[in-house]
Amino acid sequence: MINPCVPDIIVSRLPIYLRTLELLSAEGIRTTSSQLLAEKLGISAAQIRKDLSQFGEFGKQGTGYSVNHLIEQLRSILHLTHPWELILIGAGDLGSALARYQGFSNRGFKVAAAYDSDKEKVGKKIGKIEIRSTDQLEADIKKHGYKIAMLSIPASEAQHVTDQLVAAGIKAILSYAPVNLRTPEDVRVSYLDPLSQLQHLTYYLDSK
Repeated sequence: MINPCVPDIIVSRLPIYLRTLELLSAEGIRTTSSQLLAEKLGISAAQIRKDLSQFGEFGKQGTGYSVNHLIEQLRSILHLTHPWELILIGAGDLGSALARYQGFSNRGFKVAAAYDSDKEKVGKKIGKIEIRSTDQLEADIKKHGYKIAMLSIPASEAQHVTDQLVAAGIKAILSYAPVNLRTPEDVRVSYLDPLSQLQHLTYYLDSK
């Protein structure tokens, strides 16, 4: 059940907590504290406790948190108790790299299909994934029930493709296209723009 009262900024920190806890578990650490998490993340211990308290009481005073139990709880809160299939739109250099990325599978995601409007690419494969025509998008989404899409397409195409995705039933979009997308309120969009992030970083560098 989604709690609409939980601020999105808190939800955005949960995957960071989960990633850190999974690293602790891999190191054989069985219990942790908000203070230890704070030291690793650069977030105050009070903030971590406040964030987690939005979803229940997971630790005990004096003993801290069970790492594996908290991992299970966060995966449940983030609806990661089963793998999510997602589709990729755009099979250029970035799209091909995303399709080949092995990190999705051990974090609960699988690139199930890839699409492109370039007829020269349609029918070719990225690893084991055959590139399909974007003309097949709506039918495939409705047939397989896909809910998540990643966009690695030019900004000029992004809104048109987004409209297609939404009409077919997509509810979450991760976009690498450098443009803000218009979607209904019940469709979540996140943006990754490496160029903007680099421009942000250069502000702090010596101009020489």
